[in-house]
Order: sequence, then structure tokens, then C-alpha cells
Amino acid sequence: MAKRFPGLDHLRALAIILVFLFHYGIFGDHPDWIVTVGSFGWTGVDLFFVLSGFLIAGELFSRIRERKGLGMRLFYTKRAFRILPVYGVVLACYFFIPGFKEAPNLSPWWRYLSFTLNFGLDLRHTRAFTHAWSLCVEEQFYLLLPLTLWVFIRYRAFRFAPWLTVFLFVGGFCIRAYSWLHFVQDGSKSYEWHEYVYYPTYNRLDGLLTGIALAAIYQFRPVWRDRMLSLGNILLPAGIVLLAGTACLFGNAQSFGGSVLAFPMIAIAYGCIVAAAVSPTCFLHRFSSRVTHTLAVLSYSIYLSHKAIIHLSQAVIARWGIETHGTWSLVICASACVLAAYALRIIVEKPALRLRNRFIQTR
Repeated sequence: MAKRFPGLDHLRALAIILVFLFHYGIFGDHPDWIVTVGSFGWTGVDLFFVLSGFLIAGELFSRIRERKGLGMRLFYTKRAFRILPVYGVVLACYFFIPGFKEAPNLSPWWRYLSFTLNFGLDLRHTRAFTHAWSLCVEEQFYLLLPLTLWVFIRYRAFRFAPWLTVFLFVGGFCIRAYSWLHFVQDGSKSYEWHEYVYYPTYNRLDGLLTGIALAAIYQFRPVWRDRMLSLGNILLPAGIVLLAGTACLFGNAQSFGGSVLAFPMIAIAYGCIVAAAVSPTCFLHRFSSRVTHTLAVLSYSIYLSHKAIIHLSQAVIARWGIETHGTWSLVICASACVLAAYALRIIVEKPALRLRNRFIQTR
């Protein structure tokens, strides 16, 4: 989608803040209130999934609607230059800089390079850079969505696309239920729950599918789109209420009910909020903020590096004699994460994007 939505910048900023607070609570040194405030922060990843589904599918659907073809070579080139340079630098730091990683034990290097880390990820044996699991889900999505659309175009089968979306969405309920009953069976088995329920791509399609559905409405159903865009100030509180209800109903996401129902409920809730953010009637769309825009631009680099930067920052803070479990430590760590992401932006991301643009022009 060529059009820029200021509201989506606010949501990207919200997503990375949620993820940061949640992961900060995993470190032993943190303010007591982090556990309460950041306990639902893991859903920031789900918000990223909805945003990715909406934007990436929207870009491809726009080309289909305008009869430009998928432009798969262009799509994959843009994704590669956007994703791989920063990821490669951070991954190299994890493997080659002693003391950089926030926890012992990395998975084998090929799991990161093949983007298959999220399958069979056992936290008992792998503790460092585990948050790359969500990038693996996104990369698999980037690979498969254009190929699926190509099949629909090649065989004139677009009438089946909504049914496939519904099938995958409903199938997620069944697969998560089977995974929980077969591998977990007990809410105390956290390692098994993460490995078999939380990380695998086939269990985490809810957010991406919700984003794809929104993009399809936006591009192909103008009447539905106009109706959706007119309801921005209704969809936003509806999404917030649904999120709050999910948190109340499934405080323990690792329970059977939470495993089966929480993910789709969160995806639909964030889908309502994303729909509100692109609505001209919603205040999220009507104002822009340099702070949220900056966080949105840096969100990818922050996501990749924040755990290691928190670890390194707390080590420095301890030497300075500052209490590592205090709020000032949190402020310093957050600032360090933003500065590190900004350095990656200047040193790695921008040169890579300039190289991408030159490469595309020459091709």
C-alpha cells in the first residue's frame, strides 16, 4: 500500500513497547510493577502479525487489483534488503561477540539462517535470541503468501481464497487443541506449551489471517471498506474491550481455553484496532507524532537487539552503583535500546535500503 497511515505508526510503537516491557520482566532485575504492567505484553507480537498481514497482503492485493501482476521478484528483493542486513548483523553479534547474548545457549546457526527456529524450540536447551521465532513466522509468511496468490491467479481460483482463509483460521483452533491435549495436558508444562503451542507457525496464523482479511476488504470490497472506515471510533473501543475481556477470561494463556481461544480473540481485537487506525474518523488516524513515528521506524531493530542491549546495559548499570531493579535502570535500558536501534538504522538499514533502490533501478 503506497498510502501512509499515521495510525499504524502509533500501533507499531505500541507493539514494540509491549514486547519490550514483557521481555524486561523476564530479566531478574526489574521494578515490581513491570510484572503487572508487562504481563500482557506478549500480545505485542500478535499486533505485529496483524500489521504485517494487513500491509504485506495489501501491497500484493493492490497490484492484483490494478492488474500489474504480483511482481514476485520485486517483492522478494524488497523484503530481503529490508530484513536480512540488520538481522545478519545482530545474529553475528550473538555468535561472535562474547558476553553479548542475554542468556546461555544458542540454537545451531542454520536454524536462524533457514528461519526454522520456531519449530522444536525447547527453552530448556535454548535461551538466547529465542525472540527470533516471530521473525521466522513472518519470513515463512513472506515466502508463502505470494506463492499462494500466484496459484490463485494461475488457476483462476480466487473464489476459493475466502474459504481457505476461514479454513486456516478455524483449523488453528483444532491444531492448538490437539497440541495442548497431546503434548501439554497440564498448565504447569511451560516448556512443552511454548514448544508445541506458542511457537509453531501453524498455531500462530490468527493475526496474519486477520490482517490479510482486512487488506482484502480494503482492496476488493469498496462498500465494506467504506462502512469499516466510517466506524473507526466504534472499532477502537470494541477492540480494547475485547482485549480486556480476553485478559480477564484467559489470564493464564497456557490453559486449554487460553491456548485454543485466546490467540484468535487477540487477533480479532487487534484487527479492530488496526481497522480503526486506518479510519479517517478515528483520532489515531488524524494526528501524527514524531515519537511514535521514530519508534515505528526503529521497531524492527529494537525488536532484534533489545534483549541483548538490556543485558549489557544492566551490567554497566551495576558497575555504576545504580539499582538494577529500579525505575531509573529501566529508563536507561530503554534509552540504550533506542540508541542501539538508531545506530543500526544509520549504519546498516539505510545503506541497505539505498543499495536496494539502486539494485531495483538497474534491474
